[in-house]
Amino acid sequence: MKYRNKLFSYKKPYDLKATNELLKKAILENCLYQYKNCKEYRKILDGMGFDPQKIGTNSDIPDNILEKIPVIPTMLFKRMKMFSMPKWKIPIKATSSGTSGKNVSEIGFDAGALICGLKMVLKVGGERKVFSLTPCHYVIMGYQPHKSNKTAVAKTAFGATLFTPCLSRTYILKYKNGKYLPDFDGIISRLKTLERSSFTCRFMGFPAYTYFLLKIMEEKGIKIKLPKGSKILLGGGWKQFYAEQPDKSEFYRLSKEILGINEENIIEFFGAVEHPVLYCDCKKHHFHVPIYSRVLIRDVDTLKPLGYGETGLVNLITPMVKATPVLSVMTDDLGILHKGEECGCGNSSPYLEIVGRVAPDSIKTCAAGAAEMLEKIM
Repeated sequence: MKYRNKLFSYKKPYDLKATNELLKKAILENCLYQYKNCKEYRKILDGMGFDPQKIGTNSDIPDNILEKIPVIPTMLFKRMKMFSMPKWKIPIKATSSGTSGKNVSEIGFDAGALICGLKMVLKVGGERKVFSLTPCHYVIMGYQPHKSNKTAVAKTAFGATLFTPCLSRTYILKYKNGKYLPDFDGIISRLKTLERSSFTCRFMGFPAYTYFLLKIMEEKGIKIKLPKGSKILLGGGWKQFYAEQPDKSEFYRLSKEILGINEENIIEFFGAVEHPVLYCDCKKHHFHVPIYSRVLIRDVDTLKPLGYGETGLVNLITPMVKATPVLSVMTDDLGILHKGEECGCGNSSPYLEIVGRVAPDSIKTCAAGAAEMLEKIM
C-alpha cells in the first residue's frame, strides 16, 4: 500500500488539488487488493460488472473512478462480516454503536491503517490545536470501558483523552447489571469539584448527552464556572436522539451560561466505524473534507452523483483500511456538499453539511434496496 502511505504522510491535510492524483492511485491500489483478497467484495464487483483490473495503469486512472467504484451501504456491514485478511493478522476490530452484538458493523483495522490513522489525527487535530502538554481532567459523555464494549466510538473517546496528559476520566454511561445507564447526577457532582481545580476540563463524547446535561442543569438552576481554557469536544453523532438535536446557537448559549465555555472552545468531530477518517470542524464549525477522503452526494432514488448545494445520501470514500472493504460506503445520512470558498474560514476544501438521517425501516431508499441486492449477489 505504498500510495496509501504516501497520501497519509503528506504534510498539508486539506490540500486536495495537490494530492488528487495520489488519492486516485491509492483508491485503485486499495480496490485491487480488496478484489483479490475478499471473496464477498469480489462477488459484489463481479455482480455489478466492475473489474478494477481493467481500469488501466496508475498513470491514466480516469477522473470518475470515485463515482464508478460500486458503493456499499453501511447497513450491509451490519448484516454480514467481510474481511480481506486472516483475522489473526487484524490487531483491532471495532463495531458501530451498540454493545449487544445485533445490527452492528464489525470492521477490521490492519496495522498500516492504524499508523495512517495516527498520522491523520496528528495533522487534522493539530489544525484545531486540540493537542496540549498541559494536564487536564476529562468528562466523557460516553461509555465507561467494559470488556463487552468493542464499539469504535468508545475507543475513539478514550483515544481523545490522550490529546493532553490526563489527570482523571469521569464517564456518564456506567455499566450496571448488563447494560449502560446515564449518570447525570454523578457528572454534575463531579463538575462542582472540577470547578475548584487548577487544571482545565475537557468534555468528550456524544453531543446528545452533553446537551441533555446542560438542559438538566439549566432546569435545576445549576451553573458551573470551569477553569479558563476548558473545552467541549463532540463526537459520535446524535444517533437515536436526532429529533432532539438543537440549533447550534442554542447549544453554544447553554455551554456559555452553564459551564462558562465559549463557542471558540467547542470542537466537533464527524466520522463512522465504516469510514474512520477524522473530520474536524473549522472555526466556522464546518466539516471540510481532508485529503484522506472524498465525499460524494448521491440522489436518494437513483444514486447518481449530485452537484454542490444539492441534498442526497452521503457517499464516503477512503483508501485508509486494508483489512475490510470499506473503500466506498453509503451512509444513511442526508447531506450537502458545499464549495470551500463559501465557508469563510480560509480553507478551500469542500465542506460537508449533515442535514438529517434516513430511517431505513420507514423510508425505502435506493441505498436500502442496494443493500438487499448486494446480499442476493453474494
